Amino acid sequence: MSLRKQISMTLLVLSTTLPAAWGADVQLRIFAGGANQRPDLIRSLLDDFERKNPGIKVQVETGGATSELQRQYLGTVLGARDSSIDAFVLDVVNPAQFAAAGWLEPLDAHLGADKANTLSRYLPAYASANSIGGKVVALPYTADALFLYYRKDLLDKYKLPVPKTWAELTETARKVQQGEKSANLQGLSFQGAPIEGAVCTFLLPYWSEGKELTDREGRLTLDQAAAVRGLKGWLNQVDQGVTRRNVAEIKTGDTVNEFKAGQALFALNWGFAWDRLQSDADSAVKGKVGVAVLPSVAGGKSVSCIGGWQWGVSAFSRHKAETVKLVRYLTDKQVSRTLAVEGGILPVFPEIYKDPEVLRKAPWFSFAGEVVETARARPVHARYSEVSDALRTGTSAALARSVTPEQAVADIAGRLRRIFR
Repeated sequence: MSLRKQISMTLLVLSTTLPAAWGADVQLRIFAGGANQRPDLIRSLLDDFERKNPGIKVQVETGGATSELQRQYLGTVLGARDSSIDAFVLDVVNPAQFAAAGWLEPLDAHLGADKANTLSRYLPAYASANSIGGKVVALPYTADALFLYYRKDLLDKYKLPVPKTWAELTETARKVQQGEKSANLQGLSFQGAPIEGAVCTFLLPYWSEGKELTDREGRLTLDQAAAVRGLKGWLNQVDQGVTRRNVAEIKTGDTVNEFKAGQALFALNWGFAWDRLQSDADSAVKGKVGVAVLPSVAGGKSVSCIGGWQWGVSAFSRHKAETVKLVRYLTDKQVSRTLAVEGGILPVFPEIYKDPEVLRKAPWFSFAGEVVETARARPVHARYSEVSDALRTGTSAALARSVTPEQAVADIAGRLRRIFR
């Protein structure tokens, strides 16, 4: 080989190895979800991470107003084995599906001997949700559950208690609506659009009756009569003038905005809504908001639907070690506490619910932990997106009155039988 070729080869080798040797930054890219996951709070956390981990820089990608839109986007990216995203948030219902598709990097080897200790710190429901087939596939980030938000000022004005049952809520709403004589004030805002929230809309009255969708072995146990009663209960809210007739178009963000504008006495929403209602500049209900456990059906028990977000490492990331370090940072107790204090976001660590500073900022956390711990999980299934689609589209169709509750449930049952067989 000529001297000129040897020099050229040496320069080529140096050009590919010197940047790493001289400490060039590792660039990570994460998908932090939409507004409901509060990516606006992420940047300050990432700045802290970068200060503590020189040589790692993190870019943030956001998008997707709903859980299913985010799931569809991630499915497109990960289904193409795209390595451009290193870590991503995913809904608590998705780890099994993503793991089955081979999109999540198993974390056991990365956690090593610290695996058991890491999982034991979280609320049990979240540790369980992220352990699939004996492998840790993601780490809990934020907790959530559905709560009943209410206007404290209006209940106080009419000397009415917080309702314990849905029938009491209907009666209370009618009294306040008649007293206020405002065409813009609805009694109850909840999610009826064909989004993930409508899965919980289907399940809340069903669970409250003590019914199960699956047994311990994961076999389908749908009680169609109970499911029909649940859908008819929601329609009764519409027929009584408590809920808007266009409820089949209402999404999670709509419910927040309606309540925030003073256009609802009650609203069903997730824990993240608290900070929006209290802190947004355009909120008309600051200082007027109360939070309670969900009402039950008559003779039943109060049941909530568990939510929350996890951080997963892409199986296709080219920087897995650095990404795991980032994910462990974002799922640490101190970050969870910061999110609770600054954003009213429910933590995945039980002791934070008793933290004095957290309780000063969000007094309702004193009972929120119990609600989160006792909330029910939606069905865990590798084909969860299909389960979700059956439940949410059927529920929305019934609320739109394009089909009867009986027809909607019959269709749901048929679709679920094909998935669970």
